[in-house]
Amino acid sequence: MDFNIDTKEQESLIKGLKSRNDVEAERMKRYLGMPDLSRTPGSPLFEIIDRVRKLPILKGFDNIIIPEIVPADISFDLFNFAPDHPARSHSDTYYVDDKNILRTHDTVMWYYYMQLPEIKKKIAEKKPLGVICYGKVYRKDEIDRKHMNIFHQFGGLYMVPDEKKTMLLDDLKSALSEIVRSIFGKDIVFRFNADIFPYTDPSLEVEVQINGQWIEILGGGMPRKEVMSNFGLKGYNGWAFGFGLERLAIIGMELPDIRLLWSTDERVKKQLKLGTKFKEVSKYPAIIRDISFVVESKLFTPNNYFDLVRDVLGDLAEEMALTDQYENVAKFGAGKKSYTYHITYRSIDRTLTDSEVNSLHKKLEERTREVFKATVR
Repeated sequence: MDFNIDTKEQESLIKGLKSRNDVEAERMKRYLGMPDLSRTPGSPLFEIIDRVRKLPILKGFDNIIIPEIVPADISFDLFNFAPDHPARSHSDTYYVDDKNILRTHDTVMWYYYMQLPEIKKKIAEKKPLGVICYGKVYRKDEIDRKHMNIFHQFGGLYMVPDEKKTMLLDDLKSALSEIVRSIFGKDIVFRFNADIFPYTDPSLEVEVQINGQWIEILGGGMPRKEVMSNFGLKGYNGWAFGFGLERLAIIGMELPDIRLLWSTDERVKKQLKLGTKFKEVSKYPAIIRDISFVVESKLFTPNNYFDLVRDVLGDLAEEMALTDQYENVAKFGAGKKSYTYHITYRSIDRTLTDSEVNSLHKKLEERTREVFKATVR
């Protein structure tokens, strides 16, 4: 059964965002307006969803669509995140206001699922519960060819009454094995490693071997009973998993740049098929620029700076690498630090000109001064 959670509260919060014109609000409005590639036919992320949803292990699972703006206490407190967990920081998570955030993980669907009247009835009748959820999530992140701050996740949860069955870690491994083979083929070499998550115990990760290298692709575990009780579910046990769709698509197609998943270039789009190795189409030349500045340490966090760079450069920043950082009290004063970033400008669909890049870089320098009170060197 499909469930679409009421979004009246989200609509009210978005209305509030639309009434604002500050940088953070403009940023979040832009991110929320981007298409959900997991629901866009023709996208390889849509193809991954289609394959996984058809797996026998997920047969009969409900599908839930949850808000993209969620309360921070539900996302963190109820899921056993430590009070000092980095995810709670404004430098890691987008806060719409003091109480609400852009969702950082699709596991938050556990809460929404357990509140549904139909599911409460199933629980009262001691029936098994199975649900999947997928869509965009948002986390502040670095700038390179493998990461974006908007990406897509797919999560699943299966719970059964304690009196009827005790699920084992091997049951989860069996489910994850089906998923991995459905995406990479039956001959893929993969392994399970122990992992740690706030809301599952024991927990594990799955790595696949690609070109002789082990690459992590998804995680899972057995939901903690104390976490499930936060949602009103007691006397049940089971397994859960989650994975990022972009990572699977990049590995499956040997895609050189995550930005290509959003491309409108038909030469690119026709190649974005799982199992098809991507062939570079007219890779446009890069233009390199460095930016160096001195800033008060308490005013600066790298993830917030990456957001500023995305605001100014859009998707023209292919990569951004920190090449130098140091403190010199005699030279800069106490509490100040020097940073140097190496920025690779490259478009995925056209050739950039020096004058265009120079103009953008000058604007970035100006915004760095304005927002972070920095001295550009």
